Amino acid sequence: MEQNAHPRPAGDRRRQPRNSEPQWRTALTRIEKNRILIRGYPVDEMMGRTDFGEAVYLLLVGELPTPAIGRMISAILVSSLDHGATPPSTVISRNVATTGAPLRAAVAAGVLGFGRHHGGDVEACMRFLDGGVGLLEHGQTTAEAAAAIVQSALQSGTPPPGFGHRLHTHDPRAVRLLQLAMDFELDGDHVHLARDVERALSSRNGAEEPWPLNVDGAIAAICGDLGLDYELGNALFIISRVPGLIAHAHEERVRQHPMRQINPQDHIYDGPSERRLPTIPA
Repeated sequence: MEQNAHPRPAGDRRRQPRNSEPQWRTALTRIEKNRILIRGYPVDEMMGRTDFGEAVYLLLVGELPTPAIGRMISAILVSSLDHGATPPSTVISRNVATTGAPLRAAVAAGVLGFGRHHGGDVEACMRFLDGGVGLLEHGQTTAEAAAAIVQSALQSGTPPPGFGHRLHTHDPRAVRLLQLAMDFELDGDHVHLARDVERALSSRNGAEEPWPLNVDGAIAAICGDLGLDYELGNALFIISRVPGLIAHAHEERVRQHPMRQINPQDHIYDGPSERRLPTIPA
């Protein structure tokens, strides 16, 4: 009998020939000698022709955005660059940096500090607003749908995600993002619903206790109207905040003494006073 006459038993895990079918696939990036394709586009051609927001959208979604969507994604990435020295993720990054740990460790620790109440509200708010969009599809007006999902959230004891802020009575980032969505003609059911949810919450709380749409909620509404996956809303927040974590970790090391105990409430801002962006020539 020939040596290989018997068939292999089921589940045999011996090494397969090199020309066998690959065990898994990716549609993101193709690497060949002297060539790098991101979603099919040569990265060297993208450099200088696509901005970072457009490139991020391409990688996450699979196709280049329209100019309006590209500008919207870029605005979202700018909106959450940093929010000072007090957010938990920033404090975590500085605490790790003060130990002398590598920059990558300080930044990674800060990213791991994102959670349901810090960054995670984007995904939660997208799901919350989708509940209202479902009511619109059954004939309710935007105001009726907003009132219904607010009532449901409050009855469950869970405040609507993406609304309210520990500092701002109106979040300037959220205001600007919704303005841009309107300017770029990207505002749809989710953005309109978010506005009516904010009104419904304000009418319940009265003028003494505003419950504004925050930056997470604005990002969620826009991502919903762009048809993005829930998880990608959180992804945009993570991508946006990483430069801020890097800046805080680096500043911690170059301006402060090692192994200090950090109280974020004790910090004093000594950077430039308010200034305006330079005018772009027509």
